Amino acid sequence: MESSFSSTSIWLLQILIFATLLTVRAQLPGTWELIVPNAGVSSMHTAVTRFNTVVLLDRTNVGPSRKMLPKGHCRYDPNDVVLKKDCYAHSLVFDLQTNQIRPLMILTDTWCSSGQFLPDGTLLQTGGDLDGFKKIRKFEPCEPDKSCDWVELRDVELVNGRWYATNQILPDGTVIIVGGRGTNTVEYYPPRKNGADELKFLADVEDNQMDNLYPYVHLLPNGHLFIFANNKAVMYDHEANKAIRDYPALSGGPRNYPSAGSSVMLALEGDFSTAVIVICGGAQYGAFIERSTDTPAHGSCGRIVATDPNPGWEMEDMPFGRIMGDMVLLPTGDSLIINGAQAGTQGFEMASNPCLYPVLYRPDQPVGLRFMTLNPGTIPRMYHSTANLLPDGRILIAGSNPHYFYKFAAEFPTELRIEAFSPEYLSPDRANIRPVIEGIPETVRYGEAFDVFVSVSLPVVGIVEVNFGSAPFATHSFSQGQRLVKLTVTPSVPDNGRYRIKCTAPPSGAVAPPGYYMAFAVNQGVPSVAHWVHLVP
Repeated sequence: MESSFSSTSIWLLQILIFATLLTVRAQLPGTWELIVPNAGVSSMHTAVTRFNTVVLLDRTNVGPSRKMLPKGHCRYDPNDVVLKKDCYAHSLVFDLQTNQIRPLMILTDTWCSSGQFLPDGTLLQTGGDLDGFKKIRKFEPCEPDKSCDWVELRDVELVNGRWYATNQILPDGTVIIVGGRGTNTVEYYPPRKNGADELKFLADVEDNQMDNLYPYVHLLPNGHLFIFANNKAVMYDHEANKAIRDYPALSGGPRNYPSAGSSVMLALEGDFSTAVIVICGGAQYGAFIERSTDTPAHGSCGRIVATDPNPGWEMEDMPFGRIMGDMVLLPTGDSLIINGAQAGTQGFEMASNPCLYPVLYRPDQPVGLRFMTLNPGTIPRMYHSTANLLPDGRILIAGSNPHYFYKFAAEFPTELRIEAFSPEYLSPDRANIRPVIEGIPETVRYGEAFDVFVSVSLPVVGIVEVNFGSAPFATHSFSQGQRLVKLTVTPSVPDNGRYRIKCTAPPSGAVAPPGYYMAFAVNQGVPSVAHWVHLVP
């Protein structure tokens, strides 16, 4: 009788705990949706185009994917150890409107490569491993019903081969390509006459497990670059090709690949003279060398005003330790931290304890109140996963392949599902304050005054912001070229059933490099669906 009562009590207690967990989860902000059950390719690199399509890119020497190329389109590589004749897709273009997927053909290895959109909206893609080491590729995006595809440039290649490098568009629309494994130099596209220039800083911060790969590169509004690798940073003058300033070291161990957390430059606003950099998470030093999957990840964040005359790091802690998290700038200026693991390091099968909880970083709050834990996902997104802001305000989550080849019978299998996370600003109870952009120019010039027309269900109270968000190239927990610029605006004025907002375009390419931006109207913290605007000199 006692045994029966004990079993019943335990069973009831388990039910109570489960119900409590469900209730707690339901109360956390944000919602998840599965939008593609099987993309066929696990995305290592992801970018959103101005045609509201998404480019997904893996590596070529991964063996069979789960998506075939069109008949007659096969890649022939006598040096590929798995597939000499490869008729599988390793890149896709995904239509956000229809959720349809079209295979793309990539010819050389894009493993751990880098990318950036050019001013005309073309995706520049550089480097990789093996036959892709020195390659430069382009993807000129098109309407979803067209047949654009990857093009490998034959008349130009990288001066130095680049594997684990970072790209950043510059004020004049050219692109700097920084670092790479065993490549402590920078070079440019289009190429400069002097080829590649040594960046001694990268060699100085390299340790015996590297930790200087995929450096965090941010274009500051003064035109210089903030380059961070391992635990140190410099201000880099890309015109003189030299480091002109050293920043204090960031405590808490290495922060870049293979120990990477993530980094963002917060929204530029006001007179655009101040740039604040945030770096969060990372693996403990030694976890990579020891192949330790259970060493706890760092939970600390460092925040620095990179343009300050005497900058110092302000430290704070996330709710969770996290390695391989993605920091995504939201249209509001907040940052979402999502994906990754709570233990281990980057590398194949070298992490454990997935961090399923996204975290919202609210930079305007005081220290200690900046982080908010959000509704957890259910799919582990470990090594080689990505996160990208979409024009409708959701965050696209793709990839996760912690194995050398595709492997599905594993604790953390190769992930072919694509999800979207909706922050709380997209909840139904805020729909009546969500603005709709009714009119906005397709092209604006630097410093130009222009009008934006919006409609809102409820009367507008306060300022409606107009914010320009770039479309970055996301890979390995860092979004290359990510940027948010809050335009100078006047209070909205009623105008024939709509509201007119007078805006001023960014003043220079240092504040916002030329190219296509997602233009969001933001009302009381709720963003509209973005319209693409071409910012030109």
